[in-house]
Amino acid sequence: MSRAETVGTDVSGADVADKDVPAARPAGGAPRLRWTLGLFRSELTTTFRRWRTLALLAVLGAVPVLIGIAVKIQTDDGGTAGGGGDGPAFLTQITNNGLFLVFAALAVTLPVFLPMTIGVVAGDSIAGEASAGTLRYLLVAPAGRTRLLLAKYATTLTFCLVATLIVAVSALVVGALLFPLGEVTTISGTRISFGEGLARALFIAVLVTASLIGLAALGLFVSTVTNSGIAAMATTVGLVITLQILDTIPQLHGIQPYLFSHYWLSFSDVLREPVYWTDIGKNLGIQAVYAAVFGSAAWARFTTKDITA
Repeated sequence: MSRAETVGTDVSGADVADKDVPAARPAGGAPRLRWTLGLFRSELTTTFRRWRTLALLAVLGAVPVLIGIAVKIQTDDGGTAGGGGDGPAFLTQITNNGLFLVFAALAVTLPVFLPMTIGVVAGDSIAGEASAGTLRYLLVAPAGRTRLLLAKYATTLTFCLVATLIVAVSALVVGALLFPLGEVTTISGTRISFGEGLARALFIAVLVTASLIGLAALGLFVSTVTNSGIAAMATTVGLVITLQILDTIPQLHGIQPYLFSHYWLSFSDVLREPVYWTDIGKNLGIQAVYAAVFGSAAWARFTTKDITA
């Protein structure tokens, strides 16, 4: 059954839930919760069934494969991974322990590949529905605009987690196939067991996911401003690239700590002994601020927007 078959429309574009239709309102909190979870499940299914989403995830999964093969070929030819010290963090340690491919892959994908895929999904969340003419069909009781927006945001965050885990799992599998596994040497020079190293890798994947919640909220806000899915995706990705450039200009050091991408690579501090929490805490704090500001802006815009598509 399609979305259009399960919901009705309001000619004016406003929520049917906002009108006086008592029969359409669920009685009690449990039915409301079921409707909310059902809406989230529907959005999740729709997002992960799209060929575009699957293609983006496939590209992310291929990045660790390419890194692992490149490092393997280079070291087999007598060279050193990372070109003797150049290259992403952890790259030079992959040949000694395949688990470091997880850290290297996340360090490579976080500044560019992950944000671009998140920008596409978040930017298309509302604007894509408007462009396809299906947005009005979703704005009916008992869903409403607020619940729809929350479902879209939760779906984007779920995609963030899935995308990060695909990078991490792909890197772990490739690292195990091409390189030895064993005790992990931390940045501080101490050694921890492989099990603890694996647990820290999982924690790093969670931190990387948390590092993207600010971007997800920004993309959602941009998506509420325009009715063009392509424009929203391009704007979100463009903003990410712009902030990345600003973060590299020394003269702008005063504003750089307030950019949501500034502390993205702070996850490397998890590999210190003991763990260095300062920058990690700053990263989580700035993500929470961006999520609150742009999430509120998205809600304010979407709940007052005249829906005509």
